[in-house]
Amino acid sequence: MKTRYKALGVHLLTASGAVFAMLAMLAAADAQWSLMFLWLVVAFVVDGVDGPLARKYGVETNWARVDGVILDLMVDYLTYIFIPAFALFKSGLLPGWTGWVAIIIIVFASAIYMADKGMKTPDKSFMGFPAAWNMLVIVIFATEPNFWVSLSLVAALAVAMFLPLKFVHPVRTKRWRSVTLPMALAWTLFAVWAAWVDFHPESWALWGLVATSVYLTLAGIAQQVIPARKASR
Repeated sequence: MKTRYKALGVHLLTASGAVFAMLAMLAAADAQWSLMFLWLVVAFVVDGVDGPLARKYGVETNWARVDGVILDLMVDYLTYIFIPAFALFKSGLLPGWTGWVAIIIIVFASAIYMADKGMKTPDKSFMGFPAAWNMLVIVIFATEPNFWVSLSLVAALAVAMFLPLKFVHPVRTKRWRSVTLPMALAWTLFAVWAAWVDFHPESWALWGLVATSVYLTLAGIAQQVIPARKASR
């Protein structure tokens, strides 16, 4: 297969995330939360592999008519932001006015963040919390904390989107990638496991999900605090 058509295939793979987003939304509309998260995990996996494939096959030159960056951002807004926010509101985990505050904060602040041209750092990390609300929302579903805790987490991460705090990209951030990439893979497995058992409170998947989420959230900030070791000559 010519590289040109492989590049087109990558665009089609990225676009398939919109299909998985629709399937997740339909599940959410019926309050089938476990099924919704399973579809979101599938979309998460697609998002994880399409970037390396896009760089490998040079989609910007080999199929330039489609803007892969815009396509990716559109799908990401659905799967990382819009659908998780909808689920958080409809689930009742944030009752009354707290649910309204949370979804308005999430969708509004994230729209601004996704359009920020400075969201990537030189080491391919994110500057500010990368609007990965799917990760927070699945942890809230799994642990069901007090609604004040959930609302506080939403507010804190919304502010963190616009602070000079670094958040690692599991694939592209080279520093600590030997740990970060396995953590991201473990997060994916724990997310599938937790959703598969319908977030049973006695499942070890819940704590694995929390532990990997904490690492992925704090690793970039830790890198800012801990100076990188200089390469020896």
